[in-house]
Amino acid sequence: MPINSSLFRATLSGALGGLLFGFDTVVISGAIDALVRLYGLSPQNKGLTVAIGLVGTVIGALGAGQLGQRLGSRETLRITAVLYVVSALGCGLAWNWPAFMAFRFIGGLGIGASSVLAPVYIAELAPANLRGRLVAAFQLNVVFGVMAAYISNYAIRTMHMGAAEWRWQVGVATAPALVFLALLFGIPRSPRWSVSQNRMEEALSVLKMMGDPKPEAELADIQKALAQEHATAHERVFQWKYRYPLFLAITIGAFNQLAGINAILYYLNNIFAAAGFSQISSDQQAIAIGTTNFLFTIVGMALIDKLGRKTLLLIGAAGCAGCLGGVAWVFATQSHRSDLLWLLVTFVAFFSVSQGAVIWVYIGEVFPTSVRSKGQGVGSASHWFMAALIAQLFPVVATVMSPATPFVFFALMTAVQFLVVLFAYPETKGQTLEDLQRKLMRA
Repeated sequence: MPINSSLFRATLSGALGGLLFGFDTVVISGAIDALVRLYGLSPQNKGLTVAIGLVGTVIGALGAGQLGQRLGSRETLRITAVLYVVSALGCGLAWNWPAFMAFRFIGGLGIGASSVLAPVYIAELAPANLRGRLVAAFQLNVVFGVMAAYISNYAIRTMHMGAAEWRWQVGVATAPALVFLALLFGIPRSPRWSVSQNRMEEALSVLKMMGDPKPEAELADIQKALAQEHATAHERVFQWKYRYPLFLAITIGAFNQLAGINAILYYLNNIFAAAGFSQISSDQQAIAIGTTNFLFTIVGMALIDKLGRKTLLLIGAAGCAGCLGGVAWVFATQSHRSDLLWLLVTFVAFFSVSQGAVIWVYIGEVFPTSVRSKGQGVGSASHWFMAALIAQLFPVVATVMSPATPFVFFALMTAVQFLVVLFAYPETKGQTLEDLQRKLMRA
């Protein structure tokens, strides 16, 4: 079934939140050393400066599910867009370290909320045979935002703007945040949310608009699924009957960060500096990493509805474990440093084609409609909690112990992930959300 213009526009608008998500989380990699010098930050405070945004993401992710269930994903995404604008402007104009931290925390709230609601919004609009690719468009925008942040950092650095350089690096995100906010006023509500609010005509209209081949049958299936769940806006996600979806969401969120991806992206310049690369050279290497991330996420999107989610996760875990082990070996032996870039590029390729493309799709699929936003919030919070913890500890562990130590840990965690996915994860490709609900619920 082809993607019609209405479905494309709604998907693009929701997925643009991913671009801001990627840009805002990674742009700090270019500014962090300037902040360390300006405010005399210790390794602990350096880690906190990176991690404070991630603390916001945990809170934003946990709160977004409840708010999204009550107001709907579209309306709540508008709130996140405002948070993005405030954060970008505030960080660029910050008058001291506490002010910078406060505005970065506000940005984290927006990132956490959009990481929950944008995939849910897209998943609830998309037909089953297109859902994997369309939800993966959110992740594609995330990695495009990562690549854009690295390119932006490099471009601004070459302008030699002196003391104002870091302010431009973090403040430039204001422009796409305003575009995101404007686009959110031209898209419909989720039909599944409309049904949960007893707005049947609205839901049917949106299903037709999105090109669903059998909109009346799909509407009836949604109604039946909601009725079976006795769905209300107050349905709790932390119940025994949801234990299997909760296990899947929490573990995939945690393993995503236990692979070390965000720590590597945040501290990429420092990682290359530890291997002897210059600042400008590190920025150039970062662009290579970001470009690989973007290109192989496209590959993941092309494969996700063909090979399936589970197969991609297994391939990625095996490849990531090998590459991370190689990076640990480079730092432990202080040899073959020229191989560092290629090991990290290959790691990012394996990650992007697997976990990067799958995580938000998978979490958005495994929960029933009545708690989907809340369930997405739990999985996202697991992801961001682990990201905040690792971002805080990475510079401390690398300084106090050795640069190899974090990569040994990451390699072991991806090996564990391979086993968990192999024995405990179901395949979800090609099934409607209602079919998955019936299969994954445990008595």
